[in-house]
Amino acid sequence: MQIDLYKKAFNDYFNLSHVEKEIADAVLLCKQAKRIFFIGNGGSNSICSHMMEDYAKIGRIPSFSFSDASLITCFANDYGYENAMAEWLKIYFNEGDLLVGISSSGKSPNILNAVDFVKSKNGKAITLSGFNPANPLKQKGDINFHIPIENYGIAECYHQVILHIILDDIVDSNKT
Repeated sequence: MQIDLYKKAFNDYFNLSHVEKEIADAVLLCKQAKRIFFIGNGGSNSICSHMMEDYAKIGRIPSFSFSDASLITCFANDYGYENAMAEWLKIYFNEGDLLVGISSSGKSPNILNAVDFVKSKNGKAITLSGFNPANPLKQKGDINFHIPIENYGIAECYHQVILHIILDDIVDSNKT
């Protein structure tokens, strides 16, 4: 049954010794950020839109997502899809902001180029990827969450769970 695959993947991942530290480090980066920008493609873009909403509404952190269809097609048409997100960030990303880049494969050129742009400006980035542990995105962020499974459903669910855990920890820490 598929549920057994999901249970095993999540149990194995959340029992890794480094995960709690990465989550704590991500909470700190998010709390220090002036604004958070979320980027992803397809299902990952849907996660970005959802997280942008929750981080703004629940976390009270100014948050943005490159998810408006008109904006995406405008920038993709003018700069090429592989450069669209980086070009958008060139307009909006400032010192003290944080980028959250999501790519299940970790190989999406537009995500990689956007993270490269942010890092070239000494910006901070959190990445979330899956599939091959040697994927290029896994090497680019200040914090890199990775689940080594080639299954879109599990990778996408995992990315959303991680981002919700980070947000819940932010909210909990703000209560004290």
